Amino acid sequence: MSEYRLDRTAFKAQTANEAANYAQYYRSLTWQERIKIAHYLNSIAFNFPENDPPKMDRTLFSVRARK
Repeated sequence: MSEYRLDRTAFKAQTANEAANYAQYYRSLTWQERIKIAHYLNSIAFNFPENDPPKMDRTLFSVRARK
């Protein structure tokens, strides 16, 4: 499995005023629209195709009952 790394050059820094304007805009969206935007931004940040996200390697995790 290839490893996806965060591309720190994909985004630009903002001033506090710019960030506040974006926050106000995103609060006006529905939670479904915000999820779609977050998925898109993750695909840009980690450089994977938007319609084909990486699969979780389930061999690295296990579930145990706690008594």
